[in-house]
Amino acid sequence: MEATVASLAEHGWSGTTTTAVAHRAGVSRGAQLHHYPTRAALVVAAVQHLGAARIAEIREQAAALPTGAGRTVAVLDMLARLYTGPLFHAALELWVAARTDPELHAEVMPLEAAIGRESHRLTVELLGADETRPGVREAVQQTLDLIRGLGLADLLTDDGPRRRALLADWARHLDERLRAG
Repeated sequence: MEATVASLAEHGWSGTTTTAVAHRAGVSRGAQLHHYPTRAALVVAAVQHLGAARIAEIREQAAALPTGAGRTVAVLDMLARLYTGPLFHAALELWVAARTDPELHAEVMPLEAAIGRESHRLTVELLGADETRPGVREAVQQTLDLIRGLGLADLLTDDGPRRRALLADWARHLDERLRAG
């Protein structure tokens, strides 16, 4: 699974073949075919693995966040790292491929919905946000949408300095919105 995700992140959907993944994983083609007889089966299993890995990565990084002043910026920076790293790049490859592949689409959509719910829930928790207050749920979702968009902007060029400045500014607005009410 790690070899499949790494291949997706480095070589994209078209460069991720069962032969290349077996070679990268150091297993025989026969062993790979025994467990995953088709590229679709291999990638579907990788999609599931990828989802679990993304959720585990979020939880691991969340445990190291500071408390008090600067927490919002730290939460946003953590999320931005998730949306600019290799797991996100692999996920993007799957999203693009799933757009035109019904079998892959059927596997990717529920997984991405689950990851989206978990990301939202965790962001609410990390920010100490009260979603019973008007506008808070929307502010959290806007934050995740903003960060995902910044992750896309980072694909072709290093957008780090602009992203950090934008997120610092957004953190101030978000803190105000979360405290208002």
